Amino acid sequence: MAEPPLRTLYGRRRGKPLRQGRRAALERLLPRLQVIPADYANGTLEPRGLFETAVRGVWLEIGFGAGEHLAAMAKAHPDVGFIGCEPFINGVARLLVEVEQNGLDNVRIVVDDAGLLLDCLATDSIDRAFLLFPDPWPKRRHNKRRFIGPNNIAAMARVLVTGAHWRMATDHRDYCRWMLDHMTTAPDFGWLARRPGDWRIRPEDWPPTRYESKGIEAGRPPVFLSFERLSPNQVKDAP
Repeated sequence: MAEPPLRTLYGRRRGKPLRQGRRAALERLLPRLQVIPADYANGTLEPRGLFETAVRGVWLEIGFGAGEHLAAMAKAHPDVGFIGCEPFINGVARLLVEVEQNGLDNVRIVVDDAGLLLDCLATDSIDRAFLLFPDPWPKRRHNKRRFIGPNNIAAMARVLVTGAHWRMATDHRDYCRWMLDHMTTAPDFGWLARRPGDWRIRPEDWPPTRYESKGIEAGRPPVFLSFERLSPNQVKDAP
């Protein structure tokens, strides 16, 4: 049997040396909270089983950065299980400090490519997803590195339950157009915007982050996009 093709993970995995407190949190918590996709065969991971206490649903954040949004959501929704994917170890360490300080038992972490997690997740196992300010890979020759693309959209459609919302945000105009071009033509998703304010104004239950604030200060207003996983009888014909 031929081996599956290896994924290429673009971008940095490590930045400045970790502060002592963050390193200590990483060493204490990561062994208990880390989810390793390689431990599961494709399509077999039932994420609700990752949490010691029963949860009413599982929400997934892809590329959580410093973890501000994920920590705020986990604190606001203690009855929901959260899985965050982030290959950058400095961001993982910062999130773990928040997890420890706030006693967030409903957070699990994947320190790797989100695509590996999507492969092993069971079908219809994620109730909400977030992709906030992903790397826009602005050079044309790097566009294929963007998370939004046919393969990842199809993978997300498989793991999201019918009616689940997939929230996205970006302050990069070209990537915004890219997101809309791909998502509005994806047969399994429908854009929830009905008026300009739906994508220009951050929803009240959408915690802000320092990255977002810095972008606004630099003259890069963010765009907030929400898509719904359509039911089988709503699925659109592919263009």
